[in-house]
Amino acid sequence: MLRIISLCFAGVLLLAGCASYTDLPAGTIRAINGSPVLETQEVVVPVDSVEAAPAVDYRLGPGDVLFVNISGRPELGSPPGQGSRIDGAGQLHLPMIGSVPVAGLTVNQVQVLLGEQFARYLNDPWVVVEVAEYKSQPLYLIGQFRSAGTYYMDRPLTLLQGLALGGGMLETANLRSARLVRDGRTLPVDIYRLLRLGATEQNRWLRPGDTLYVPDDRNQNVFVFGAVQKPGAVPMPNGRLSLAQALSAAGIDGAGDNENQLRIIRSYSATRGELIVLDLERVLRGEVMPYPLMEGDIVYVPRSAVGNWNQALREMLPSLQTVSAILQPFVQVKFLKDD
Repeated sequence: MLRIISLCFAGVLLLAGCASYTDLPAGTIRAINGSPVLETQEVVVPVDSVEAAPAVDYRLGPGDVLFVNISGRPELGSPPGQGSRIDGAGQLHLPMIGSVPVAGLTVNQVQVLLGEQFARYLNDPWVVVEVAEYKSQPLYLIGQFRSAGTYYMDRPLTLLQGLALGGGMLETANLRSARLVRDGRTLPVDIYRLLRLGATEQNRWLRPGDTLYVPDDRNQNVFVFGAVQKPGAVPMPNGRLSLAQALSAAGIDGAGDNENQLRIIRSYSATRGELIVLDLERVLRGEVMPYPLMEGDIVYVPRSAVGNWNQALREMLPSLQTVSAILQPFVQVKFLKDD
């Protein structure tokens, strides 16, 4: 086994093209032990302050369909069997009174408003308004849901209630990478802790237009940047990949000139991660046990001496921004968030 490990590392060094590392003579047996890890730092993104519960009354908006009955006279209200749709400008169109702005109002407020409008033409009209179709407050469920698609909120919903609309998760769901996206930003919400550990502080109120995305755990990658010939994603066959294999795939570019402190950003969920510093020299020389990577790991091979994590992150940021859409939610929340 030790011989196999030694030969594997020799192959990595050959593929990397690093002239300062030579192959071991055939038949060489070398004891390999220890870990290349020099330093670790746990990072936790704090949960946002508790949101106030939204108003219970539904606020109407463009796309909603109303059924309107005016004093039992169908010619004055909504077309029978169709209803009246609120247009893109938030206007409701009815016979006799024409266009009425109703977006942002509750059903009761619309009833009062229509009663005032029709009172100009009718004696003491009575008005009944009901919502026939809720279409103005979409919620998007994307990915490994049993029933993914677009749903429409008819009342305030929590994250748990929104997830339940999808009919549960498929077996291929990757909850550690699941995320809540609002206005183009990934929010610091840990869906894994909510569903698996019952962390109720993660049960946020949803807003119209929110997206819940649960990726497929069969498509797993790590990312290698810095002093490499082929920066970017490296696939993980069957969800397994060692650091040496990832470096071989990316092709280290002049590693002998680098500071021998390779860095990894590791994600455990949307709000928890770890910063890891490893001894690149010992990895390349095959002096330590193979170091397994996790899905979504970001491996950075420095081009020169890197003093601390702040400096390393500044150097990594341009590379991370080029692939920001497919990075783990922890990286997006902690390092790519909008200030």
